[in-house]
Amino acid sequence: MISLAALASIALVALGLVLTPGPNMIYLVSRSVTQGRRAGLISLGGVATGFLIYAAAATAGITTVFALVPPVYTAIKLGGAAYLLWLAWQAVRPGGTSAFAPRELPPDPPRRLFAMGLVTNLLNPKIAILYVSLLPQFADPDRGGVAVQSLLLALVQIAVAVTVNGLIVLGAGSIAAFLARRPGWQRVQRYVMGSVLAGLAARIGLDRSRAAIA
Repeated sequence: MISLAALASIALVALGLVLTPGPNMIYLVSRSVTQGRRAGLISLGGVATGFLIYAAAATAGITTVFALVPPVYTAIKLGGAAYLLWLAWQAVRPGGTSAFAPRELPPDPPRRLFAMGLVTNLLNPKIAILYVSLLPQFADPDRGGVAVQSLLLALVQIAVAVTVNGLIVLGAGSIAAFLARRPGWQRVQRYVMGSVLAGLAARIGLDRSRAAIA
């Protein structure tokens, strides 16, 4: 069975990723601030479903396709890096806004909130790279079925990500109000977010590793 060290490691990786501003955080915060916590939690339900879809794919060994066809994996990495760079520019460009700055979003019904959360997560390059490249490295064929290990690792990642995102949704309004009263802090938050996104994009783009076979 999978080791406790592997479970702890993937939990730390998941925590680091969920605390790094990205598409999921930006969407959940925007929706929570403009339409309320209930809308944010419904959107989070869509995000969580996206995690489950990735988990099912990892368990089924879909990541093997990327390992056997390197150009596909490379395209995913470069596309993800480019997207993160675009998000970084949106944060630091003149007139850019904070992830916690309220956006004028039209109210959406629950079905659309859920769907947008799902699509945002499925197209999130950070999550795609996590499941394609990182998660398989924590599975040890010598400790039993790789599919079961992949599922357990994925469930740990999902638990961490949903818990942290849930706290962000519940606190988004308070954080946004705090930053709105303190423009200096808002600028710092924007530049920190932009720097982190740019750094992650550079790391992903320059990484020459191949996808690990699950």
